[in-house]
Amino acid sequence: MTFKPALTSRRHFLEGALATGIAAPALLRATSAYAAYPDRPVKIIVANTPGGPSDIVGRIVAAALQQSTGKTFIIENIGGAGGNIGFGNAAHATPDGYTLLLATNAWSINPTLYKKIPYDPLKDFVGVSELASSPNTFVVKADLPAKNMKEFVALARANPDKFNCATPPIGTSPQIQFEVLKIRAKLPKLQDIVFKGGGDAIQSLLSGTVQLSSGSLGPASPHIKAGKLRCLAISAETRWPDLPDVPTMEEQGYKDFVFPTDMVMLAPAKIPPEIVSWLETEILKVLSTPQMKERMYKSGFSVRPQGAKHAWARVTREIGMFKTIIDQAGVKKI
Repeated sequence: MTFKPALTSRRHFLEGALATGIAAPALLRATSAYAAYPDRPVKIIVANTPGGPSDIVGRIVAAALQQSTGKTFIIENIGGAGGNIGFGNAAHATPDGYTLLLATNAWSINPTLYKKIPYDPLKDFVGVSELASSPNTFVVKADLPAKNMKEFVALARANPDKFNCATPPIGTSPQIQFEVLKIRAKLPKLQDIVFKGGGDAIQSLLSGTVQLSSGSLGPASPHIKAGKLRCLAISAETRWPDLPDVPTMEEQGYKDFVFPTDMVMLAPAKIPPEIVSWLETEILKVLSTPQMKERMYKSGFSVRPQGAKHAWARVTREIGMFKTIIDQAGVKKI
């Protein structure tokens, strides 16, 4: 897709520019720059390490965009500090459309959780598109005796020094849901072993370093299907269709325990609106294909083909929502 301003509008604009002494060649260069976008690789920053939910979704979407548009989209993993390093890097990038940010709920959580963050959530970004969502889970190795959350809690209470939990970085929704679980299940000694990403957390569970993982379904899904891991609960309103025998947290007595991991595409503020429109159109196009829906679903995600306005409304609304959750849970600021 290219940007093609109406011929009459362009003619009148150029005539007016010539009349006022503005150099027409400069205007033509500006117009052609938008029309050619993107004429070099577009970098999508994933504020996490490889193998986590945002990385999985980012690579699926980037590959689909390349195939659909014939343009180049690359993923750059910038993990650390609960996503803040990557968020800050994207916030201060040149707003020319060649640096985008694929963010999770951590983007909305961090303004409350951290005393200081390197971005202004209301001023430094604009929405581009929703991408996908994955329900969070509690997962154990298949050889652990616990078959549900009640049995796991009983084991952890009986052996408080032998149980710990792997989570993605502080500020992610899986890490927040773990803190809420500790409070509501009265497990103060259950330790949180924080990893740089969801993929790293799952690997620690597989290796036996930890006994529980709180994370998005995406990274755990292939290991659950292979029988290496057992999902004790889904932190969603309804059961996941691919895991019909796994009850939700609410079904197991934890009211209002809904913690998804949502992925959204953002861009630095002041990006030209024509570029946002192009990106929004192309992303929604690839998200809406049956092939994309099937691939996402098999990877543990559901697609969310919603545009820029919807995406921005959700992430900004969730700042207040997560503040309430964090305050009620008594999670200390970092």
